Amino acid sequence: MKKTKIAFALLMLAMLLFVAACGAAEEDAAADGAVTITDMTGREITIDEPVTRVVALSAADCEFLYAIGAGDALVGRGEYCDYPPEVADVPAVQSGMDTNIEQIIELEPQVLLMSTMAQTEEQIAALEDAGIKVVVSDAQDIEGVYTALTMIGQLMGKEDEAAAVVDEMKSTFDEIKAEAEGAEEKTVYFEVSPLEYGLWAAGSGTFMNEIAQMVGLKNCFDDVPGWAEVSEEQVIERNPDYIVTITMYFGEGPTPEEEIMSRPGWQDITAVKNGAILNLQNNELSRPTPRLMDGAKMLYDFVQTHSEELDQAA
Repeated sequence: MKKTKIAFALLMLAMLLFVAACGAAEEDAAADGAVTITDMTGREITIDEPVTRVVALSAADCEFLYAIGAGDALVGRGEYCDYPPEVADVPAVQSGMDTNIEQIIELEPQVLLMSTMAQTEEQIAALEDAGIKVVVSDAQDIEGVYTALTMIGQLMGKEDEAAAVVDEMKSTFDEIKAEAEGAEEKTVYFEVSPLEYGLWAAGSGTFMNEIAQMVGLKNCFDDVPGWAEVSEEQVIERNPDYIVTITMYFGEGPTPEEEIMSRPGWQDITAVKNGAILNLQNNELSRPTPRLMDGAKMLYDFVQTHSEELDQAA
């Protein structure tokens, strides 16, 4: 019996020492700035020291970093990252289908932020073999923006800043929804690719569709899932009250609005007849970032102003 008690006491002591050691290890890791996050593919990733060097391949992730005050950690960016303006001073790397692993490795980042769109498993393995942690950020809707912001805030030690941005977005969207409540529902067509490249529209499950509902509009292609190719005949048949285009304009030739209004067969579309065409060419409404707040405000203000003008003309 005495031996049993001694053995039990030794076992309990060993367990206490193990728990204490684990706690000490966690405290040491926290003191060293190590962080563990779960990325948007569900992968758990641990970085053993504070993150101060990041390459972000997507334009949205660059915006996230600057939005939470972590832009100074950006040492490389995808070639299409263009906001805020100071991101142009950061070295660009090839991205998308042409992602250049050597360019990324040369910049010696601790972390590569990327979406799930183009990088292969072999490319990811090559980066991780070089000691670079690959973190997937892939917002597809407004809730995804909140998730990405929160995750990147944790990654960069900017949890409070990320939470503040999320709160601002939610507050702004709530205000817009409250102002739009009870308005006569009209329809909108989001043209995300112009006629010269083949018409594409935003359908259900997209952040544009969410914004339409928020400002009191019905997306006339909400029966189409995701981002979809559509025909001129479909647009004409659905006869939207408003058209939103995101086509870039470089100062030569007709503006995107003028080009839409001059299309043969489109003259009887309500939006064309009333000149209710809004061009948002600076990605305010075409990129899943905090700037969706700006895009939502701009669309809501456009609808309100145009409605008032129609009322006055009646």
